[in-house]
Amino acid sequence: MDTAEFTWAVPADHPAFAGHFPARPIVPGVVLLDEALRLAMQMHGPSSAGGWQVAQAKFFVPVGPSQVLHFALQTTPRGAIAFRVSCEGREVAAGSLVPPAP
Repeated sequence: MDTAEFTWAVPADHPAFAGHFPARPIVPGVVLLDEALRLAMQMHGPSSAGGWQVAQAKFFVPVGPSQVLHFALQTTPRGAIAFRVSCEGREVAAGSLVPPAP
């Protein structure tokens, strides 16, 4: 099984913060999913650049500006990718991604 890990520091000036609660900025779940999908595509090469789908996703803890996130992805025996996102030892999000159809 393929695995990949990467760290991403959420930019304090990320454009999503403008509308995702100006008084208390929170990273939208879709931004976390976008980062997981980007790494999934890197794991499988340019030929997989489109068509990935989110099979499931759960968000456990809000993420704010400048927090450093750790993404861990692992390919399952069926070809899906399970992902986990953590911050300071706490799980932030988890889910699975389904690759594009051949």
